[in-house]
Amino acid sequence: MRKEQHHKGWNEIKTNDSWAIFKIMGEFVNGFEKMSEIGPCVSIFGSARVKPGQPFYELAVEVSKKIAEAGYGIITGGGPGIMEAGNKGANLAGGTSVGLNIDLPFEQHDNPYIDSDKNLDFDYFFVRKVMFVKYSQGFVVMPGGFGTLDELFEAITLIQTSKIHTFPIILVGTKFWSGLIDWIKETMLNAGNISPTDLDLIKIVDSAEDVVDIIDAFYKGRNLSPNF
Repeated sequence: MRKEQHHKGWNEIKTNDSWAIFKIMGEFVNGFEKMSEIGPCVSIFGSARVKPGQPFYELAVEVSKKIAEAGYGIITGGGPGIMEAGNKGANLAGGTSVGLNIDLPFEQHDNPYIDSDKNLDFDYFFVRKVMFVKYSQGFVVMPGGFGTLDELFEAITLIQTSKIHTFPIILVGTKFWSGLIDWIKETMLNAGNISPTDLDLIKIVDSAEDVVDIIDAFYKGRNLSPNF
C-alpha cells in the first residue's frame, strides 16, 4: 500500500526547531572547547574537486607547508581537494592540522592528513563558519566554487562592519581571481556600493612565499588571539 507523503504542520516545525537548539548549542560548545586549545592557525579554502597532481593542489600543499613552518597551524574544511592539500602540507611540516568537517550528500569525506585529535564534525554550516572566523589568524583562499566564495565574502563582510578584528585575506591565483576583483572594482565600487578602502582587505598573490610574507608582516608587533 502506497504511503502518502507526510508534510509537517507549522506547530510540528516549531517543536522540532526548539529541540534543534540543543544540538546547535552542543556543536558550539564542542567546537569552542577544542578550538580554543589549538593556538594560532590560518585557514585554507578552495575547491573539493581538485585532484592530487593538479597545479593548485600542489600549490596548496606548498602554501600550507610554508605557513606551518612559520609557526601557524592549518585549518581546513577537512574534506578532499584543496582541503586535503592544506592538511597534507601541515602534516609534512610537522605542524598542527585541523579539519572542520561538514556532513554533505556528496564531495565531503575526511582526508587522512588531519591530526586525529583535531578532527571535528558539524551538521550546521553556520556553526562551522563561526569556528573558521573566530580561530583563524588569516584566510588563504585558493580557487574554488560557491562554498569558497561564501567563506571569502563572509570574512570580508565581518571585517568591513567591524564585527571581528581585521586579519589577512589572501587570494592565491591571479589569473583565477582577477576577473572577480575587476568586477568588484568596476561595478561595485563605481556604483558606490563599497568604499575604496574595502579593497585593501584583499591581497592577491601567486606564491607560497608571498602568502607567508603577508601574514608575517601583518602580525609583526601584534598579538595573536581569537577574533572575537
